[in-house]
Amino acid sequence: MAHRIVVGISGGIAAYKTAALVSRLVQGGNRVSVAMTPSAEHFIGRAALAALCGQAPVVDSFDSRFPLGPHIELVDGADLLVIAPATAHILGSCAYGLGDGLLPTLYLQSECPVLMAPAMSTAMWSKPAVQRNVQQLRDDGVHFVGPDSGWLSCRRSGEGRMSEPDAILEACMALLIREES
Repeated sequence: MAHRIVVGISGGIAAYKTAALVSRLVQGGNRVSVAMTPSAEHFIGRAALAALCGQAPVVDSFDSRFPLGPHIELVDGADLLVIAPATAHILGSCAYGLGDGLLPTLYLQSECPVLMAPAMSTAMWSKPAVQRNVQQLRDDGVHFVGPDSGWLSCRRSGEGRMSEPDAILEACMALLIREES
């Protein structure tokens, strides 16, 4: 069964991995829409994502393609919202219910399961504030995959590495199967 999946991409170096996730979701017969923060464009381009999912990603909260607003229309009827990478900023905005950008408003508007794949340095991931935000999101029903341990863009090894696309895909499929039963 084809699912309608919204993939949110925030501004972290791990955004390049999300292209592979989008490709695998599409290859699996899913209808995928992509929303990304302006800072995500520093790591992955709109053209690559448009080619992978067949439509231009949404970056602007006031994109004129969506008369009701992309935060409403993108998640209306969606089966799953995936945010990968989920930066410390996105985790905090969602945990506190701040509508301070496209991805947090997508999260606030969504009525489907939400899966987040955190990505940040070990120092950031270990901060009590980030851990409180993650716990709040878990308490609110958000599902998580990762982060993993490994080589990070800060040229150190530690926890905070975004899970690999196949692991995120597996978590997506498990959530969708759970929702169908």
